[in-house]
Amino acid sequence: AVPEGNWRVTVTLGDPAVASVNTIKAESRRLMLEQLATQPGEIVTRSFIVNVRNRSLVQPEKNAPGGTQVLTNDREEGSLTWDDKLTLEFAAGARVRAIALEPAEVPTVYLAGDSTVTDQRWEDGASWGQMLTRFFGPGIAIANHAESGETLKSFTTGLRLAKVLERMRPGDWFLIQFGHNDQKQQWPQTYAEANTTYQAWLRAFIAEARRRGATPVLVTSPQRRTFDEHGRIRNTHGDYPAAVRAVAAAEGLALIDLEAASRALYEALGPDQSPRLFANGGKDATHHNNLGAYLLAQAVAQSLHDQNSPLAQHLAGDLPPFDPA
Repeated sequence: AVPEGNWRVTVTLGDPAVASVNTIKAESRRLMLEQLATQPGEIVTRSFIVNVRNRSLVQPEKNAPGGTQVLTNDREEGSLTWDDKLTLEFAAGARVRAIALEPAEVPTVYLAGDSTVTDQRWEDGASWGQMLTRFFGPGIAIANHAESGETLKSFTTGLRLAKVLERMRPGDWFLIQFGHNDQKQQWPQTYAEANTTYQAWLRAFIAEARRRGATPVLVTSPQRRTFDEHGRIRNTHGDYPAAVRAVAAAEGLALIDLEAASRALYEALGPDQSPRLFANGGKDATHHNNLGAYLLAQAVAQSLHDQNSPLAQHLAGDLPPFDPA
């Protein structure tokens, strides 16, 4: 049990007698340490940052609009994301000798988005947001506030944006990826037309982050795995990726083009092999498994590196170059 905030977790790993392979996840399956191998008698120490949060919000003044809790959905009941504990998960083969926790005053990367970004609770589902932690070093935190079904509008009315902004500090970062659900005209309460209201909502998120001294970054939505007869990915997002690119250009923001990266990745594997990246044994054409989420997170990290983003200085030092194609 720990208060919400960023925590530096230091683990001592290894065994005097046997070899070990150590993979560690935190909270709802955020990948922190990946297959760190030790030989018999080898003891190593590693640190990483875990962001912990709860639903609570600062009490609004009397008669002021707002609320005292984020409006979570039924899927989030019992989630390790929203409790008052820091949870670690160790894969089989780990040898853990010690664990130490301490509060960490480090910059935070906040993620806002939908089911393709969120910390998926159950195997075999996964999203790039919960894999992104592996690609950053121990000097920065990843706070993934994305949730399935969310749109720019619902992220605001559900007070998720309020929670992010309440915690945000100068020097933080805000990665914003919406579009999968904003485009659904059958959801009239949250539908936002690509070239008008959708762009206006993006600009509102950008302005709120800038007001707090944080740096916003826009992310285009990964495509669905829908091939045409020529083995090319169909665009199922309409004008929304172009709208994100236009806002990023107009606002002078870094852009992580996951729409283009995902398209290149799926087409490289083709219709027969690309289902290996997707949940439900490949039957799902939108949501990823661990492998697909990992590769998209690697594409995010590579994009930051290629753009020479100031955020790239916090990337892990052991990342090989990655080309989605």
